[in-house]
Amino acid sequence: MNNNYEIGTKLVLKKGHPCGANEWEVVRIGVDIKLKCCNCGRTVLIPRIELNKKIKKVKEDNNEG
Repeated sequence: MNNNYEIGTKLVLKKGHPCGANEWEVVRIGVDIKLKCCNCGRTVLIPRIELNKKIKKVKEDNNEG
């Protein structure tokens, strides 16, 4: 999968979060990627290689003014 995500990009992961959502926002990029749950606000730090396997869809909502 071509992983074209940057800070602020919304990702849909294959497995849902315990709060019921599976949509996440990228907060920080590096060797580890920091994600914030769009439903409850919880943040997690996932290694880039592991995240690349878990991505189902990259949302293309670029509403820049």
